[in-house]
Amino acid sequence: MPTALVRRPGPLLADGLLTHLERVPVDVDAAAAQWQEYVAALDANGWDVVEVAAADDCPDAVFVEDAVVVFDDLAVLTRPGAPSRRAEVDGVHEAVSRLGLDIVTIAPPGRLDGGDVLKVVDADSKTAYVGLGGRTDTDGCEQLARLVASRGWSVRPVPVRSVLHLKSAVTALPDGTIIGHPDVVDEPSAFPRFLAMPEPEGGHVVLLGGDRLLISSAAPRSAEMLSAMGYETIVVDIDEFEKLEGCVTCLSVRVRI
Repeated sequence: MPTALVRRPGPLLADGLLTHLERVPVDVDAAAAQWQEYVAALDANGWDVVEVAAADDCPDAVFVEDAVVVFDDLAVLTRPGAPSRRAEVDGVHEAVSRLGLDIVTIAPPGRLDGGDVLKVVDADSKTAYVGLGGRTDTDGCEQLARLVASRGWSVRPVPVRSVLHLKSAVTALPDGTIIGHPDVVDEPSAFPRFLAMPEPEGGHVVLLGGDRLLISSAAPRSAEMLSAMGYETIVVDIDEFEKLEGCVTCLSVRVRI
């Protein structure tokens, strides 16, 4: 059974960092309920949900994807671009250790956020697109390339200017097609196959296995479009997290070994 690492939102969630959005009130209680529904959706679709130890002093810790990127049986602990988020990594380190993964680390002064790493597997290649321009720098990207080369992964840097992270703009369908809303994708030509979605939130999907995709309720037209393509869409409401530049991908780390 595949594993999903999650971390519950803490009491300081509303103080989370913002880069591209104006701050609006966040209902922490509503966010906690939405998080529970998100976790329930993972569980209902065959994922063994493992909760990382809480980090209540870290407002952004619920966005657990930024602390580690998993390549097959290798966990790459990141060095987040925002110094205030670096304390989040310790608890994630403990969680991946319990899973028995090999562990490596991005070293200073490199910066790498997991939300900037989009992994795409097709018939003859394994590619990690890495967004540069915000929380992730060239040093972090180059370190990642060296660390994952032995697992057969290649790394391809792409620019990120319009959104916080690469995966705030694009994700990938099971066949490797990159999806995103053109207004927030800086260079669609960086990807071999790009499919435009009608809403910004429609560019964010979590692959649950088979033809099942987890998608935000903020993207109904995108969900309808994906359903017409033959995918089963599982819809979750995460609007409290979207106020903080979060999306469906950053609330979990999916481990498939």
